[in-house]
Amino acid sequence: MDDPRKLFDLTGRVAIVTGSTRGLGRAIAEGFARAGATVVISSRDQDACDAVAREISETTGGVATGLACHVGDWDAVPSFVDDVVSAHDRIDILVNNAGINPEPQSVGTVPLDLWRKIFNVNLEGALRMCQCVAPVMRDNGGGSIVNIGTMESYASTPISVAYGASKAALRHLTVSMANEWAPWKVRVNVLSPGPFATEMITGFEKTYPGTLKILADMTPQKRVADVDEIVGPVLYLASAASSFVTGDDLTVSGGMRK
Repeated sequence: MDDPRKLFDLTGRVAIVTGSTRGLGRAIAEGFARAGATVVISSRDQDACDAVAREISETTGGVATGLACHVGDWDAVPSFVDDVVSAHDRIDILVNNAGINPEPQSVGTVPLDLWRKIFNVNLEGALRMCQCVAPVMRDNGGGSIVNIGTMESYASTPISVAYGASKAALRHLTVSMANEWAPWKVRVNVLSPGPFATEMITGFEKTYPGTLKILADMTPQKRVADVDEIVGPVLYLASAASSFVTGDDLTVSGGMRK
């Protein structure tokens, strides 16, 4: 066996991380750059993409470029992927991290427009990005797709029913992708975080004081994770370290049960 540390080396790989100008996405992008990948920073705001790409390049010494894309715009995704290929010749890793949970939703009161907005970004955006990226990976010998889910896809809270449902659907879709694209040597997995100190969670804390403590108490570790703690698990799924792993869901939740 070669040095096992090489299994996590992303040198020469090109990685897209959607929703990577803040929170978990930004941490993942910086982690990939430190592992040697060329990273495409993407969100809806080109200025923010450029700023974060510049910061990551300066901090890590790696290569990061910014390219905006609204993943909820079905027709915008193909040209985005084409631009990435034109700039970098290949795509080896895709992390579908972009997601929204803009306001509380309950089963009895969630309006149709909010339901569709959440599914549009969280499910359809990931589907479209995968549809466009997987053939590129196939033509370059394979790749790894990581769809960011949530523990709420197993037990949705009363205030985020649409969010939890969209991520549960994403988990099912991931298995279908993994089965269909295995002959292409494209692996597709879900990573389901528990409570992390992202802008989304801290936003809920402002609206519902005590949210962070409630979430922390749901974990055996009795804490909310720092965003940097997502990097190791995602790096595992994106790299050769998980070469025999596809169609799976890696929960990173401090011990929360499904």
